[in-house]
Amino acid sequence: MKNIIDAVKVLITQNRINLNAAQSGRNRINAVGSALEDYVKNLFADSFDLPPAEKLERWSETFSYLGNNANPPDMMLKNGDAVEVKKIESPDAALALNSSYPKQILRRDNPMISSACRDAEDWTEKDILYVVGVVNGDKLKHLCMVYGRDYCASEKCYDRIRQRIKNGVETIEGVEFSPTRELGRINRVDPLGITYLRVRGMWHIENP
Repeated sequence: MKNIIDAVKVLITQNRINLNAAQSGRNRINAVGSALEDYVKNLFADSFDLPPAEKLERWSETFSYLGNNANPPDMMLKNGDAVEVKKIESPDAALALNSSYPKQILRRDNPMISSACRDAEDWTEKDILYVVGVVNGDKLKHLCMVYGRDYCASEKCYDRIRQRIKNGVETIEGVEFSPTRELGRINRVDPLGITYLRVRGMWHIENP
């Protein structure tokens, strides 16, 4: 079972800073973000110098889930941690978490995760390891790894304010709401009843 110690050992012995972002099929920002995720996968799997086929095989041995563009986490170590990779371009930049508030742990019943993640292995909850990379072009300047248990407040802290806002939005009179996992969805905004408004949270946290 791979863990953070394995990744740190590879980081020290390999001492690599090039991300080698692939440009095809992605814009530049997404390409660099994807390259950082691949870099982190290579850290845990110790697969930097392997040819593509062997690298994918090593990843499949190391990870039970390799993520997608729409749902957390970015990867899950087999019988180990869930990993969230965050790219920033300045050491004092905040981390954009979008609609998902910070987490100490990842639970299998979290509605934000995909069915592929939920069924990747037999698990109930996993520690979340946030891996933050400060990137300049295709060069990695700094890398920080911190566990959600040490970095984030409890789920109740974030969910309390989220629920208060959600309840407040839904008590607005004169608008039609639909059930949603977001803060709100208002239907029939226009006279034809064909426009709707999504109310979403955009969470940020100072980087560690």
